[in-house]
Amino acid sequence: MSRDQNAFAYLYDSYAGALLGVIVRIVQKEEMAEEVLQDVFLKIWDRIGSYDREKGKLFTWMVNIARNQAIDKTRSKEFSKDKQTGNIGKFVNRIDADDHIELGVEAIGLSDLLHKLPEEQQFVIEKHYLRGYTQSEISEEFNLPLGTVKTRMRLAMQLLRNLLVK
Repeated sequence: MSRDQNAFAYLYDSYAGALLGVIVRIVQKEEMAEEVLQDVFLKIWDRIGSYDREKGKLFTWMVNIARNQAIDKTRSKEFSKDKQTGNIGKFVNRIDADDHIELGVEAIGLSDLLHKLPEEQQFVIEKHYLRGYTQSEISEEFNLPLGTVKTRMRLAMQLLRNLLVK
């Protein structure tokens, strides 16, 4: 049991900050993002046995869970109700949080890397990873064939991987 607690503590300590950043970017409310983060780690811990190293990195798997959980939260009644009843103080805090997130993205150099991508690849990466759209949602909302979205995403990831290795 203590080994499981140590493993969970390691996962949380190593990845909570990055996952919280992804979640805040989508739900745009710090307090709600922290609740979603708790749900995400419960889901990760429950499903850790289904993680397949052959299909991708652990962090990517965890980010997908966090992103999906955050998107689900934005579609919930609780989110809609909170959005309708929010006051100006919450709005100001959300703007501050958004600015803080932007600085975080800039601080790690992600923006510079994205600007090295062709415009169409940059577009799909920003929508998917920074705005929380699914590939299907990008396809539908921006009138792009789903295959095109997937191809641009794959090419962008390959190029980003090569840029990061250099």
